[in-house]
Amino acid sequence: MDASTPHQSYNLDIQTPAGDLKASVSVPSGFIPITEIIPLMRSLGEQAHQLAIDNATQTGATISCRKGCAACCRMMIPVAPPEAFALTTVVEALPSLKKERLLARFQAAQKTLREAGLEEGLERLTFSDDQVTDEELEPLNRAYYALRMPCPFLEDEVCSIYDQRPSACRELLVTSPAELCQDLIRNSVQLIPAPFRIGTVLSKLWADCYQGPVRLIPLPFALDWAKARENRNTRAGAGPELLSRALDAAAQFLQRQSP
Repeated sequence: MDASTPHQSYNLDIQTPAGDLKASVSVPSGFIPITEIIPLMRSLGEQAHQLAIDNATQTGATISCRKGCAACCRMMIPVAPPEAFALTTVVEALPSLKKERLLARFQAAQKTLREAGLEEGLERLTFSDDQVTDEELEPLNRAYYALRMPCPFLEDEVCSIYDQRPSACRELLVTSPAELCQDLIRNSVQLIPAPFRIGTVLSKLWADCYQGPVRLIPLPFALDWAKARENRNTRAGAGPELLSRALDAAAQFLQRQSP
């Protein structure tokens, strides 16, 4: 966000299952693209997740996730619509040769999914105006994971866009032994639950702004989705309005998590 433009500041107090999150935030007063709210919401999500991490470590648990441990990079990574636009911006900024290699990996991933018979279901998840249920999504998740296909952004078992990685990647932390993550279908792992999932919050924000389904896009199709809707990556609303809508989406998520 441009610090030279007028901003409005807010002090937030958000009650989460992991504890109260107190944060000071600032958003531009004028109209902004919906992608500009991503860093702020990710920061709130990470602060809330840190509360859960602190709770876990105080009981003696240790986070097992380390650089080069990329088992989770073979899962179906869900990307919120605003994040799809943000990823497109990241890709477009790459040097030409690196961009070509990356786009080739996206094409290879789609080919693998097509040959495995998953493309139709994943494209429906990506492009359809239907609201896909968790029950419909679970078989796709399992079949995708069974392929053990690496994320297109994975290079030498390391994320090549770590600082810009999707929210779902930031929220997956385990305290069980790392080797158990090599087979998440057969092994039970101990997750540190994210108090609220920013990808879902951003998806709800998108649905609220554009009157569509709450969509989470499988990462191999995220660039295609964004390209087909590049005219919507515009000024979606005033900063305070987008923040208010995003916080309402977070509140709805937290309410559903309440016992």
